[in-house]
Amino acid sequence: MTPDYDEGTIKTLDWQEHIRKRPGMYIGKLGDGSAPDDGIYVLMKEALDNSIDEFMMGFGKKINIKIDQGKVTVRDFGRGIPLGKLVDVASKMNTGAKYDSKVFKKSVGLNGVGIKAVNALSSSFKIKAIRDGIAKEVFFSRGIILNEIDYQELKEPNGTEVVFEPDTAVFRKYHFVSDYVVNMIKNYTFLNTGLTIEYNGERFYSKNGLRDLLEENIDHEPLYPIIHLKGDDIEVAITHGNQYGEDYYSFVNGQHTTQGGTHLQAFREILVKTIRDFYKKDFDPSDVRASIVAAISIKVEEPVFESQTKTKLGSRDIGPNGPSVRTHIANFIQKELDNFLHKNTGVAEILLHRIIESERERKSISGIKKLAKQRAKKVSVHNKKLRDCRVHFNDSNDRSEESSIFITEGDSASGSITKSRDVNTQAVFSLKGKPLNTYGLTKKIVYENEEFNLLQAALNIEENMDGLRYNKVIIATDADVDGMHIRLLLITFFLQFFPELIRKGHVYILQTPLFRVRNKQKTYYCYSEEEKIKSINALRGKPEITRFKGLGEISPDEFKHFIGKDMRLDPVMLKKHEPVSQMLEFFMGKNTSERQNFIIDNLYVEKDEVA
Repeated sequence: MTPDYDEGTIKTLDWQEHIRKRPGMYIGKLGDGSAPDDGIYVLMKEALDNSIDEFMMGFGKKINIKIDQGKVTVRDFGRGIPLGKLVDVASKMNTGAKYDSKVFKKSVGLNGVGIKAVNALSSSFKIKAIRDGIAKEVFFSRGIILNEIDYQELKEPNGTEVVFEPDTAVFRKYHFVSDYVVNMIKNYTFLNTGLTIEYNGERFYSKNGLRDLLEENIDHEPLYPIIHLKGDDIEVAITHGNQYGEDYYSFVNGQHTTQGGTHLQAFREILVKTIRDFYKKDFDPSDVRASIVAAISIKVEEPVFESQTKTKLGSRDIGPNGPSVRTHIANFIQKELDNFLHKNTGVAEILLHRIIESERERKSISGIKKLAKQRAKKVSVHNKKLRDCRVHFNDSNDRSEESSIFITEGDSASGSITKSRDVNTQAVFSLKGKPLNTYGLTKKIVYENEEFNLLQAALNIEENMDGLRYNKVIIATDADVDGMHIRLLLITFFLQFFPELIRKGHVYILQTPLFRVRNKQKTYYCYSEEEKIKSINALRGKPEITRFKGLGEISPDEFKHFIGKDMRLDPVMLKKHEPVSQMLEFFMGKNTSERQNFIIDNLYVEKDEVA
């Protein structure tokens, strides 16, 4: 029976109702905080962007941030929001000063929505503005105003304070990962030299902009000193290393465009053209960009992003009366990089040697690559190693945020996950035994080893990360010694040949329960001894306790609880103080006695702590 379509079917939602009903339109995915692009970080960024815009306009050189038990406080020392408009700014859609390009010419947030989304998606939200001793404070809950307080003769410096607590009804069991917050804060300071941000008492400041950003993120000695170029509304930092892959950091108006966009595409192409012209050689683009680490930041009037979360630039032009983004970048790079290479012949020689080295390696494995491609294509026709999902990319041809692939060990584990998964967004790749330890090997092994060749083909990362078919690459192994070893071998493989997968936050470890505690009325799945004891006490009596020895022992009916909305994922992350080469050499190299002593020493520490 066809449903009625009349006046009664047409509904108008209040602004906060619309945001809460369709949060993905405003903050992207929700998540629980285990991924850097989860919604709680977008809320924090939206609150912080307004303070950054004040600094960019020349007001307030310091911002204080505090996170305590899930509650976020952002306090700037700018001009303070005009008091008469404080309620409107926080609760009326499309309200803000950023529509006036004279006031906020090249702002981060332009659409007057961000802070309203924070308000609507928070169980408690407070905004306070102080202007010359007079202040106003407004309290909300889920976008509904609760109270207003006016202050006179207040002895506080000018500025705005936002305090919010994400709503657990929307974000469920969320948690802030401090490393993600720190990375966000550092990027803000790299892009706004002279700005100080304090986070839970720790101070962050940058003097050299994008040069500091590269130095912070490079975990190896670069082949040559960082090339740092600055111009009107554009800044670039470039160097090369000996690692595989390409590593880029791109920004627009201080916004980290993690998915790139028109500016990054132009930069990659112009860089190759400039270097070809300088050396007067028709190098393959992949050889020029192999092992590059670079950052680009541009400023655009009224930028157009391809989503509310502003992770991909769509603008073609710098401004209404300006050149195209491509022309602006080309004019700058072709002049400044060419000048730099002419003046710094030592750097030019090192760069040339690196390009030739990459060319030599590429040609040496070209035949193997061709055969490996044919083999992977032939196997994929009747390949049971990969049970693919239906959705990889969205309508904009961007990788779907929901797409993921589980890398499992053995047929029993992959069988359980395959029967439990969401076939639309979750794929499964089954390993055959333990993979090879690739530490110290060249990329030739990626094509010679059948397991790695097929895994690379499944992920579609042979040429670059642009073709990556899944947003999350999830290692799903047993919680035992063999499972841990397989995790290490896979992470070693990714770090050796595809480090961008880890650097860009795509690799995760699936956490599955160690115990099942149940009686006839209730079942608890426990991920630790502590949870097991708590569950036993909650059930009382003598409940049935099962210890899961492997993923294959968990039935498909049970497994669906562990890979659904409440899936527990641990992100695989790299920090500045963890140089990849040294870390891999220690854990995966041939220093057996050194590693053995480390294990023994740490076992004794754990015993002492237990005692």
